[in-house]
Amino acid sequence: MAGMRTVEELLKIDPDHYDISVFGSEAHGNYNRILLSPVLAGDKIFADIMLHTREWYAANKITLHAGDPVVKIDRHRRIVVSQSGLELPYDRLLIATGSKPFIIPVPGHQLPGVIAFRDIADVEAMLAASRSHKNAAVIGGGLLGLEAANGLMRQGMNVTVIHVMDSLMERQLDKPAAALLRAALEQRGMRFLLSAQTAEITGSDRVTGIRFKDGTQIDADLVVMAVGIRPNFELAKSAGLLCDRAIVVDDTLQTHTDPRVYAVGECVQHRGAVYGLVAPLWEQARVCAGHLARLGHRRYPGSVTSTKLKVTGIDLYSAGDFVGGADTEDLVFRDPRRGVYKRLIIRHSDGGDRVIGAVLYGDVADGPWYFELMQKHTDVSAMRNKLLFGRAFCEASGQAA
Repeated sequence: MAGMRTVEELLKIDPDHYDISVFGSEAHGNYNRILLSPVLAGDKIFADIMLHTREWYAANKITLHAGDPVVKIDRHRRIVVSQSGLELPYDRLLIATGSKPFIIPVPGHQLPGVIAFRDIADVEAMLAASRSHKNAAVIGGGLLGLEAANGLMRQGMNVTVIHVMDSLMERQLDKPAAALLRAALEQRGMRFLLSAQTAEITGSDRVTGIRFKDGTQIDADLVVMAVGIRPNFELAKSAGLLCDRAIVVDDTLQTHTDPRVYAVGECVQHRGAVYGLVAPLWEQARVCAGHLARLGHRRYPGSVTSTKLKVTGIDLYSAGDFVGGADTEDLVFRDPRRGVYKRLIIRHSDGGDRVIGAVLYGDVADGPWYFELMQKHTDVSAMRNKLLFGRAFCEASGQAA
């Protein structure tokens, strides 16, 4: 998605600047990975989430090599070599190899019925399993794991979510919000095993269950691993490009080692940060396209990220830093009867008060506004006492930014 968004931005600026060739490992055009959860849940089909069909590539004079990934970059000769042996020269090279799902290397992790949740093939495997099996286990209580669990429940499976931490979505939610989320999902029939450490996935010809380090076990004929992703930078590393946790790039998205080679997306490390959400990738794509088109004034400074859970009927929004520190203050609103919880994290400094984080549950309408305040580093001192009541209330008081 990040690579093709860069191409889209480049076509807007200067469609005739380059002859463009695209190599991809999947045997079709670009699709919206963000919407894999609705496909799993049955709300959409694969055709609904296609972003670029083969006809689109042809119409934009882009040569698509689908199902034929690049396996070697020869930077001295400035050519790429594909899996099929095709060699193609380049003037500028964009690497957007994304990330790979992390599979916990416990005994049994290679059994049939143990899959990740990363691409359309994984979704098709889960849908097929739901038609012939009943008990699913999802390892991982983060954003992706809960979306997978919800989709499998929608397909009629009994689902248990296994999480090594003691609360759900601990990277995005504080414990009060996580408790509200858990209660809502339990009411729908989802089961949870928290603070649970997987020791072994059992089975011979196919997965039959999971055994934990405390000796307990559960039955499962489908196990979905959703325990995180790892940047996919092996190709770049083998080409001699500087890599740390991912491919190291500067503010123009050029690699440090070779200014002819750019990188965007989940495979990128910028100013020490690696991003796995879509908004930063769109910002990277815009800057990278501008530089490729030789509009060198654009720079990527890094991103504040936000998260929204894609589970129908559950409203949850998280953005920025919800941990805080010695120089921060929490503003909290609770309405247990309506199931509403809001927490804003304010940082005090000589230059005023600024929102640096937000956790919203039950009422997320003002989430984008709080996010905008974070991005613009707006001083909220004048409206601090009214912030929790939202933008409309602050505007009515004449204090909204």
